[in-house]
Amino acid sequence: MLSDPFTTGLLGLLAMFVLIFLQVPVGIAMGIVGVVGCGLIIGFAPALTLLATEPSSSMASESFAVVAMFLLMGNLAHVGGLSRELYRLAHVYLGHKRGGLIFATIGACAGFGAICGSSVATAATMARIALPEMLERGYAKSLAAGSIAAGGTLGMIVPPSVVMILYAILTENSIIALFLAAIVPGLLAVLVYFVAVYFVVRANPDAAPVGPKASWRERRQVTGQGWAVVLLAVIVSGGIYSGIFTVSEAASVGATVALLLALFRRRLTVRKFLAALGDTAANTGMIFIMIIGASVFSYFATLSGLPMATVDWIQSLALPPLLVLCLLMVFYLILGAIFDTIAAMVLTLPFVYPLIIGLGYDPVWWGVINIVVIELGMITPPIGINVFVLHGMARDLPLSTIFRGVVPFIIADVVRLVILILFPPLSLWLPGVLGWL
Repeated sequence: MLSDPFTTGLLGLLAMFVLIFLQVPVGIAMGIVGVVGCGLIIGFAPALTLLATEPSSSMASESFAVVAMFLLMGNLAHVGGLSRELYRLAHVYLGHKRGGLIFATIGACAGFGAICGSSVATAATMARIALPEMLERGYAKSLAAGSIAAGGTLGMIVPPSVVMILYAILTENSIIALFLAAIVPGLLAVLVYFVAVYFVVRANPDAAPVGPKASWRERRQVTGQGWAVVLLAVIVSGGIYSGIFTVSEAASVGATVALLLALFRRRLTVRKFLAALGDTAANTGMIFIMIIGASVFSYFATLSGLPMATVDWIQSLALPPLLVLCLLMVFYLILGAIFDTIAAMVLTLPFVYPLIIGLGYDPVWWGVINIVVIELGMITPPIGINVFVLHGMARDLPLSTIFRGVVPFIIADVVRLVILILFPPLSLWLPGVLGWL
């Protein structure tokens, strides 16, 4: 055992980043460092028990089942064709305006994000549906691709968000309070994206040709066909916010309804069902490994005293809280551009969360800000994950073209982030009114 836990904590933090850059999965790297670090501080016999207690407590937690069920709901909704119907619904009402397909894509991304809760899944789905439509109608490649990469990030902020659920679980905050706090920021995200598109197409009309206007007959037909999307959203969101379901129950009911809809429409084959289960299991396993690794590492970090020492050091600098927030924003932009969304969050929570609480900020408000800034990192050069997902699905689109297309949306996201930081009631008003704060 080492006599200086703080030094052990610093060396452990360095070792963790070394392992990550050596391509060791983030969850496993955190777990290895956590166990070895605890062993050096309190002895290896009690440290090794963490390999039993942490996985068992995570697997036995009802809260973590929410993650798997919402992922399954998103996969089954995609099999049932709900994502395509969302896009068609937005298309018939907005497609005739200049930049209308971009508006439709962003609206569909927000809608599908509310169903699947995943940013990457939203971007990948809309790349299959919306990108061919826009390119076929003469939209600029950069604007079309950029809108999908940026619109995909809405899957993180629009409830029910998987990342938001994880934040609530790891920080022991109310999931419903976070969902409610994200509603206004989610609507604000769609609004600032619409404003960004408006200015882009106004400056360069050739980037977004005007399409034919759908007849009211066609609109009624498509609206009628989109009943399944509305039904699923009403059951899940309405059930949660009305108090009929707990979040866990809503996730299970949502997955069941998505399954029944796919069966009713005769779009669910055995092969597609097994693929949906396999994708859900793979993503759930990846998230669980990260959660278990983060739990072990958090235990080690607490033993070393590193988080509280960091908080004390920053507070001793006597910096204005707003300046500390600005420095954190820069840090998260860099981290979000390098790491996966969930990885970026679980890596930093043991250190940043105590700092935020120490500065007197509301943990629910910080959850929204944390997710928004990591979301921004997903489209920020040089390694915006959503950009690479889109490039992987459309190899003929150079990365430079996609990054050029996301610039207006990055500017819009920065504006949104500043608004949310300067006006916390935008996030906290709704959960406060409904009694969740």
